[in-house]
Amino acid sequence: MDTLELLAHPVRLRIVHAMRGGRALTTAQLCARIPDASKAMVYRHVDLLATSGILEVADERRVRGAVERRYRLRHDRVVVDADAAATLSPDDHRRVFATSMAVLVAEYNAYLDRDNSDPAADLVGYRQHAVWLNRSELEEMISELRRAILPQLANQPAPDRAQYLLSPIFFPIEQPSADRETD
Repeated sequence: MDTLELLAHPVRLRIVHAMRGGRALTTAQLCARIPDASKAMVYRHVDLLATSGILEVADERRVRGAVERRYRLRHDRVVVDADAAATLSPDDHRRVFATSMAVLVAEYNAYLDRDNSDPAADLVGYRQHAVWLNRSELEEMISELRRAILPQLANQPAPDRAQYLLSPIFFPIEQPSADRETD
């Protein structure tokens, strides 16, 4: 199974999100992080991600006669490059986008279901903007966003940090037209 196929499942993608930031977590900890998925499902997907090399065993220890493994994410294995993305059919793009949206909704619902969720205090945002951009302006905006986001991706978990899910999405909602009226 290729990386895109592995990541195109909501529970597996949520596991990958949970493991970001250099974390090493047990499957039981992942079950607690993804309470709306059954334990059997989380265990099955952790096993699949480990078998495929997306997760690796960080360490093992004996707990009540069983071996408890802590896993960590192999960041080099969760990359879908531009060449691979370019080979996707429109239906593949629909499926991957639908998975991403399902994960976004599931993560947001899990956040709201926590006893201490406070969207205003946590500066939760879910805005959409329709902007007019030519190709050059779009590329510049994406570049500026990358400059702002990439350094934050290196942040490690810390007592004063909460993990946020950031989901930039770009797609044209209208095609340029040569005969469009200009003001």
